[in-house]
Amino acid sequence: MKKPTLTVDAIIKVNDNKIVLVKRKNPPYKDWWALPGGIVEYGETVEEAVKREVREETGLEIEIEKLVNVYSNPKRDPRGHFISICFLCRKTGGTLRAATDAANVSIFSLKEVKNLKLAFDHKKMLEDAKLI
Repeated sequence: MKKPTLTVDAIIKVNDNKIVLVKRKNPPYKDWWALPGGIVEYGETVEEAVKREVREETGLEIEIEKLVNVYSNPKRDPRGHFISICFLCRKTGGTLRAATDAANVSIFSLKEVKNLKLAFDHKKMLEDAKLI
């Protein structure tokens, strides 16, 4: 029996008008900018998963501020049915550096983000968080 995969995404505020994005190293959306995130591991809470994924992809430590929304459209990811829980977070420490499946990591102003093509439904996540 097929089952959906649970994932997390983080909108990381650096200050009031900047966020962190990663450039994807792997398909789908290779070389596109995206919110940091990934698959929740067995035995892990979604809160632990988002903190781990952010640390692995960006080198940053975060604090979760609030839940943005749950994204469950079966067609949101071309690899299959992935459900994402998106959190609004703020940077609390660490050093910005690309790691694991991120080809690059950068800080963008919200004005810049409006003009970027983002992977998956990440633009909708930013709109739902009322950032763009």
